[in-house]
Amino acid sequence: MLEKRKHKRLKMEHALELARLNADGTADGGVVNADILNISRGGVGFLSRKRLEVGSYYDTRISLFSREMIDAVLEIVHVEEQEKGYYYGGEFIGISDSDAVKIDIYQVFHDI
Repeated sequence: MLEKRKHKRLKMEHALELARLNADGTADGGVVNADILNISRGGVGFLSRKRLEVGSYYDTRISLFSREMIDAVLEIVHVEEQEKGYYYGGEFIGISDSDAVKIDIYQVFHDI
């Protein structure tokens, strides 16, 4: 199988909160709770009991091991139904360069 990912995925177990974004870029007020399973510079894989639409956008805030926070806009690009809920693949479409570097640093420390 051909690997399509541009960045190495790293296992990670943290809670994640996602706030759905409306067409005008504002949050609709609802929060979805999820569990991160892996992360890379390009996106995040997570598990949630709630069904999310492919192509929908969410404002996210992720805490790394060092308590560094990453703020990013995520697009849902993949969904797979599983026994414990839904597994999602989300692509970062709005992440600052400094937050992307935090993920790179997290990977370096994890690889040591």
